[in-house]
Amino acid sequence: MRSAFYIILSFFFVLLLETSNAQSLNNSCNVEFVILGASQDAGSPQIGVNDDPAWRNVLQRNTATSAAIINRKTKDRYLFEATPDIKEQLFSLDKISTSLNGDPLGISGIFITHAHIGHYAGLMFLGHESAATKSLNVFAMPRMEKFLRNNGPWSQLVDYKNIEIFPLADQVSVELSGGIKVKPYQVPHRDEFSETVAFEIKSSKKSVLFLPDIDSWSEWESEYGHSLQERVAAVDLAFLDATFFDNNELPGRDMSEIPHPRMVETMEVFDNLPETEKNKVYFIHLNHTNPARFFTSSAYKNISERGYKIANSNDSFCLD
Repeated sequence: MRSAFYIILSFFFVLLLETSNAQSLNNSCNVEFVILGASQDAGSPQIGVNDDPAWRNVLQRNTATSAAIINRKTKDRYLFEATPDIKEQLFSLDKISTSLNGDPLGISGIFITHAHIGHYAGLMFLGHESAATKSLNVFAMPRMEKFLRNNGPWSQLVDYKNIEIFPLADQVSVELSGGIKVKPYQVPHRDEFSETVAFEIKSSKKSVLFLPDIDSWSEWESEYGHSLQERVAAVDLAFLDATFFDNNELPGRDMSEIPHPRMVETMEVFDNLPETEKNKVYFIHLNHTNPARFFTSSAYKNISERGYKIANSNDSFCLD
């Protein structure tokens, strides 16, 4: 009985929290950046991990990493990533802002970072079995475009004109309605089917770096010439890969074979910089094994005490 009581209590708390977040958003903000999910591709809890406390406590659940730009002047909304959780994420987005652009989903386009399941699999809901969108812009790099055009079921979206692929190029900005600019930066990652990019999103006044997946900060500099410190210095907010906290998360596995930068490593990059730089950093894309997903963990406390933050669903940032 007691466990049932806490489950019901948690449900009403989440409902109250979501309502509060939606109502607290500044409707006078013309350009808004919203987090729709902050977990690794498979979300939290993950399939088959039945002992994850998130199965019993909805407060500990999170969807795959995704974000959106809302332009209230032009009535446009753009997604960053099409996750397997896109249905739930669009439902959350509709609580915040609706669009009148005529698309069945009320979005003007989707930017895809790369071809791993948590970042593009949600495109399946755009087909005639589901939303049946009409020439919805999907912004993709060259290999990503080739992958979508030449492999089913994604090619059917192209053939049926559910999507229209808008080609991207490394470090070439795309200008959206209202003067918003999005620039892809190629990053080193496990690129079996496509290249991987980060996105720099700029309004007329503020900018965001959205970088959910990368193998190594040092490789980014040696292979592509981009210093993490310099890229973060160039923006107002930075959402950075935080798949793993440290090397102790997967007992029995050689974690050097899974080359995401650890959160402890990323924090060391910024620890000696001014608070203004550290305050820009939000961690995103947390694996279900990452202890930082729990507010009560020592990892979460360590991150907070050092001046960094973890992104959460419904976090909202005004960019004008």
